[in-house]
Amino acid sequence: MVTIYVYVLDGLADWELGYVTAELNSGRFFKKGARRVSLKTVSYSKEPVKTMGGMTIAPDCLIDDIVVSETSVLLLPGADTWSGPKHGAIIEKTSEFLSLGAAVCAICGATVALANFGLLDKRPHTSNGPGFIEMFAPAYKGQSFYIDKPSVADNNLITASCTGALLWAKQIIERLGVFGSNTLESWYAYFSTGEPEHFFALMQSLPGKQDVEDAVPH
Repeated sequence: MVTIYVYVLDGLADWELGYVTAELNSGRFFKKGARRVSLKTVSYSKEPVKTMGGMTIAPDCLIDDIVVSETSVLLLPGADTWSGPKHGAIIEKTSEFLSLGAAVCAICGATVALANFGLLDKRPHTSNGPGFIEMFAPAYKGQSFYIDKPSVADNNLITASCTGALLWAKQIIERLGVFGSNTLESWYAYFSTGEPEHFFALMQSLPGKQDVEDAVPH
């Protein structure tokens, strides 16, 4: 069992999580025999949070409930509220994940939170463009490890810019190994181009007979 912990906070950027949470939670394109995935929202309190898109999310569990193991994954979405001191506990937990080899996946504003804690100083990473992190994290020393790409995977750390959500999702899914390789490439090609031949290649890559109407993106 793989447990995906999704940190939720006020103002989180809904769209940045959409691709990866939808696929990991539904399992609609998983390969035969893929590990089961449990997705849990987590926060610093049980109080509901309001996303940037106006959606209300009630956290499933608290930070202290997180079980850090090699099969755990922590997703950190972007938000303009990361500077609040109440998020320090999840950044400390992030350090535990990285030290143990568990996956940490941070996008947009969450990369600044990691930079403020020194977690990007010695690892390849990306964010919302060169110079962005320095604007909000004066103590950041990882400039020489910055890679100007939409999403960057460095072993168990996967970071992305606000425009890199699709590639970020692909790299997370690839790390988890729950899609077949042909399925993952076709999935990414279809959602990045919209070309119908990639959708049919995606359907053909799935194990067993897939009902196209059931799997078609809605």
